[in-house]
Amino acid sequence: MSALFNFQSLLTVLLLMICTCAYLRSLFPSIIDRSKVGVSGTFWKFARIGERKSPYIAASCLIMAFSLLFLS
Repeated sequence: MSALFNFQSLLTVLLLMICTCAYLRSLFPSIIDRSKVGVSGTFWKFARIGERKSPYIAASCLIMAFSLLFLS
């Protein structure tokens, strides 16, 4: 089943994208900061969300990991 039709999979993909983009921006800021519009601008937006809302994103990742490991 596609991640678009399963809500838990969709949340997992979004959290992984946010965490990955924030991590890559911390390592290579010039790659993600280069373009802020279009499809690659989405990665910049994910990185900004990951940077600014990091306590909430970290808590969401922990809750998602717990639910995937113990509830599924």
